[in-house]
Amino acid sequence: MLKLLHLLSSRTIAILIALLVAGVLTLAAVYIPQLPSSQAFLSGGLAVAACFLLIYLSFEALIFREINSIYSRLEHIKRKEFKKLSNKFLFRPEPLRRLGDEIVATAQRRQQELDELKRLQALRREFLADVSHELKTPLFAAQGFVHTILDEEEADTDASSMDPAMRRKFLHRAAASLDTLGTLVQDLVTIAQLEKGVVRMRRQRFDLVALVHELFELLGQQAERRGATLTLFPPHLAGEEIPVLADRNRIRQVLINLIDNALKYGREQEGQVVVALTPGRSSVRVAVRDNGNGIAPEHQARIFERFYRVEKSRSRAAGGSGLGLAISKHIVEAHKSTIHIKSVLGEGTTMEFKLPRPKVQP
Repeated sequence: MLKLLHLLSSRTIAILIALLVAGVLTLAAVYIPQLPSSQAFLSGGLAVAACFLLIYLSFEALIFREINSIYSRLEHIKRKEFKKLSNKFLFRPEPLRRLGDEIVATAQRRQQELDELKRLQALRREFLADVSHELKTPLFAAQGFVHTILDEEEADTDASSMDPAMRRKFLHRAAASLDTLGTLVQDLVTIAQLEKGVVRMRRQRFDLVALVHELFELLGQQAERRGATLTLFPPHLAGEEIPVLADRNRIRQVLINLIDNALKYGREQEGQVVVALTPGRSSVRVAVRDNGNGIAPEHQARIFERFYRVEKSRSRAAGGSGLGLAISKHIVEAHKSTIHIKSVLGEGTTMEFKLPRPKVQP
């Protein structure tokens, strides 16, 4: 009986109670004048018992059982056992059941928010540690060179004076360290502006093939030092034009970052960096791939985070601020696209994204 009432709505149970009471009263009105007093009292007792039983069962099914269910769900919520909670009857008409479902849904949302806040807090701590280290390295280097020169100049004897060529060498190293520091700070400002949406993309029509050739000339000496080759694929595009509609300076920055990373982390003396352009009807797919060692799957999800380095010692030795891929990701997303990574250990890495083509005027 309880299970039957549990499946019924409160309105259905109220109608059943009303019909039962009406039926009992109708029978009483018809038969009570012909019944003795003992049987009349017995009929009244049965009517009271029937009404009490139905009302008790309705309260048990609609209120108390649902309250107990809510308490049970709260216990699961306290233990973070969300998988044991059921939303099977999400659109049921009973208010207490809806209340229970709302409590569960709210608790799940709050727990997800707490988990996200904890994740962001961990990323914040990691970011502060990384940025402190990145700022400290060039700053301490510049301080060391400058203080060495100052200490030598404060010496009284000529024997302790520094050779002019050595002094110039130290000053050049200090300037290089300060340039690295300035680049890092500028990258931090750029990525902060991109995340806030302050930087607007100045979209214009330009030839993507010409931009790739320009970057090959710019990075040609670096490729020669690494013993790597820069190739445009397919080769027949070298004499063609592929117009795109984007911010040329920002896309130039993205391609420099991707090609530079491919040169740094590709194979030495046998490196092959390929920029592949695949024109489509409304967009052009741009892919930069190398034949390096590749990136393990556990690192691929975080490769676009600020200061994240797969091999920290080798990455810092290769130079760079550690923000290139993060900046590239934000620039590509500002063009309503997404940058993807495809990497296989021992075979190489491919970074690709799409750029819109200008609409053809009729």
